[in-house]
Amino acid sequence: MTDRSIWGIELTPEHPPDRIASLAAQAEESGFDIAFTSSHYFNRDPFITCSKIAEATNELRIGPGVVNPYETHPARLAAQVATVDEVSDGRAAFGVGAGDRSSLSNLGIERDRPLRRVLETFDVARDLWAGETVTHEGTFTARDASLNLESPSETIPVYVGAQGPHMLRMSAKHADGVLINAAHPTDLEWASEQVERGLADRPDDRGSFESLAFASTSVAADEETAREAARPPVAFIVGGAADPVLERHDVDPDAAAAVSEALERGDLHDAFGRVTPEMIDAFCIAGTTETVADRFEAALEHVDGIVVGSPLGPNLEDAIERSSEALRTATGDERRID
Repeated sequence: MTDRSIWGIELTPEHPPDRIASLAAQAEESGFDIAFTSSHYFNRDPFITCSKIAEATNELRIGPGVVNPYETHPARLAAQVATVDEVSDGRAAFGVGAGDRSSLSNLGIERDRPLRRVLETFDVARDLWAGETVTHEGTFTARDASLNLESPSETIPVYVGAQGPHMLRMSAKHADGVLINAAHPTDLEWASEQVERGLADRPDDRGSFESLAFASTSVAADEETAREAARPPVAFIVGGAADPVLERHDVDPDAAAAVSEALERGDLHDAFGRVTPEMIDAFCIAGTTETVADRFEAALEHVDGIVVGSPLGPNLEDAIERSSEALRTATGDERRID
């Protein structure tokens, strides 16, 4: 665990890479430590976007957040992350997870044995980054695979996107950090218990571990405007939420199923329209700067830091300023660089 609160931000490449790079530069100036670029087949490429972010920033850690090892072979992912590390002079991070079930379904991809797939992916990546030639037979195959480049970093930190108990525990035992797909203190308290169980089995030589809330956030001057902007990411969260998570928040399972079915049909407009106020309350930190600061403070009771996740807010530049202000209020940390 860390002593200093980690400030992270998710930058979704639904805008051109140059725009995302400009937002990342703003985030760096506002005190953020790390920027993750989300990965969905219908958006721009996260690795090209990471390269643009590297050019626009100086100290910000950078990585995909999160890519899945189904759409792209894990060895290829290792090479892409190593390239980000190279162009950023050693600032790369590897955000990896099992992927969004509904998006993978759109591509005809079955999300088979997700925990093993994710673990094997970053185990193989670490070996490749260390210059080893790898032969692997498991949830995927690699034979005599190696990389034709050397990363400037001795090690590239691995952050696992997780929500379920087994993935959370595996992350704490084997990875460098976890991105907990949750925004509500009830979920984060439960998740932190799973993380602690994993940390109890963590080998001493694994080094430090960061537990981060990857929290969908929407902040604006007006409460209702912020909440309305939260509909798209909340729809995707609901679409992938397990039944126990829905039950924890008394979310109507039929309403959640309707959102999920619309996503699987690719009807995003219908899916977003089916998001209820209860879903927004459960799965997003949405509201004014003051409201969001209070929610950040409650979340930080259970984690080492917060990744301010999509959608950020109805106005991205304004949302970065407001979210950094909310983090300063919640942490008492005046780290802003002017």
